[in-house]
Amino acid sequence: MEEIFGLQTEAAHFHKSKFFYLLSMESSAALVPFSQLTSFFSHKPNNRISKAHPSWHSKPRTSLPTRIHCQKMYVPGFGEASPEAKAASNLHSFFTYVAVSIVTAQLESYNTEAYEELMEFLSRNSLNDGDKFCADLMRESSRHQALALRILEVRSAYCKNDFEWDNLKRLASKMVDESNTRLMRDYVLETSHVDSEGKNEK
Repeated sequence: MEEIFGLQTEAAHFHKSKFFYLLSMESSAALVPFSQLTSFFSHKPNNRISKAHPSWHSKPRTSLPTRIHCQKMYVPGFGEASPEAKAASNLHSFFTYVAVSIVTAQLESYNTEAYEELMEFLSRNSLNDGDKFCADLMRESSRHQALALRILEVRSAYCKNDFEWDNLKRLASKMVDESNTRLMRDYVLETSHVDSEGKNEK
């Protein structure tokens, strides 16, 4: 018991000396980060005290894995829009082209007169701007207005129901990977051929 009492007294003097040390360093303690101050008080007692009181041992803290949040690439040159917005605009025009193709194929089989009127209008107007094409078609005549409404209906239905968005992502990724592989392979073959010719000349 005397030994344990002596060890406790020694521990008390140890923490008391820490306390007076911090008071003497008050002016500089404001510059010390709080994390360092807390670590200063969290020192484990010496081995002798720990052996006398095994219950004082604290469980080791397990450090959690740090998650790294990676930001997306910055793509300049698109102004306020995004690359996805630019791609959506191109797809919008493409869907108009698809809708016109579907409607003309349908008209050719059951309404030859409407088919000829639409083909004649196509010969005078470009499909590069799909919305402008449909707006001009609406104002051509009452018959052309019905054709324009049909094109708008087909365009919306194809975009929402028939276009395979998952397949688009798969094909686009496949094309990029295959193209990168082909370009790198061709470069390696070309440079290795040049290197071999240089060695033969020497």
